[in-house]
Amino acid sequence: MAYVQIEADDRMEEGPERLQFQSFLSTDARPADQGTNASRGFISDGPSKNSGFWQLEYYQPYFDVDTKTVIRRCYTTLLPRSQNYLSAHLTPSADLYGPFWTLTTLIFALFVCSSLASSIVAYLSDPGDSSVVTVIEYDFGLLSTAVALVYTYGIGVPVLLWLALRYLGVGEWSVVEAVAVWGYGQFVWIPVSILCVIWIPIVRWVLVGVGFTISGWYLAANVYPVLTTADAKSVRLIIILLAALHAALALCLKVLFFSYYVVEQIGPKDPIPPVEGTPKF
Repeated sequence: MAYVQIEADDRMEEGPERLQFQSFLSTDARPADQGTNASRGFISDGPSKNSGFWQLEYYQPYFDVDTKTVIRRCYTTLLPRSQNYLSAHLTPSADLYGPFWTLTTLIFALFVCSSLASSIVAYLSDPGDSSVVTVIEYDFGLLSTAVALVYTYGIGVPVLLWLALRYLGVGEWSVVEAVAVWGYGQFVWIPVSILCVIWIPIVRWVLVGVGFTISGWYLAANVYPVLTTADAKSVRLIIILLAALHAALALCLKVLFFSYYVVEQIGPKDPIPPVEGTPKF
């Protein structure tokens, strides 16, 4: 066997033409215009690949988000242009921290504001009764109702929708993204609950109508594009079912939590009378 000695030149030492080698051990491989998750308000990049979904470490990245990011994601649901909310505001990944605390705060707001509205109406009905001012009774049954209603709609509905879409072959979003869209979408009901302390029935109905319109538009604008990706066009009819569920939620919030009236009703007559057992002072 014969060996031929060749001379090495600079071109061979650098490798073939247009072939470059780069080390990724100490540099970030992301494009410069995307930035890191930390710069967008996140601490980690996603679930740990070494942990299963039954372990807490798997869900930890979904709660690693700062307060500023959560607040921004909340108030942007009130803007009409939030129809691209998933890509514009839930980037680089959706979180569960904000939706959980949004729903929990809504439960607290419903219970406290409903109790406060009851006390105000009781005082206006009989200002001379000192017991109304000194004794405030809390109906903790309303708290249980609020927990069941808000968590069922804010968490149960998006999970069931995600399962149904997966069964129908639509995999455009994950279950975390579905819960995030729904959870943040209920933020509008928090200021509505606070303003519904006003004892004028027509004002309460207007506030509930505004909340229904804003949150309904937000959900429809972000869910319908996902439904259109299905091969069967009949899947788009699911948006009608979701609209009916959303209307039922708005009606339940008004009737169950803000149906307190003074003896001499102020303003036009309420189109829907209070449910049986609701105090009317």
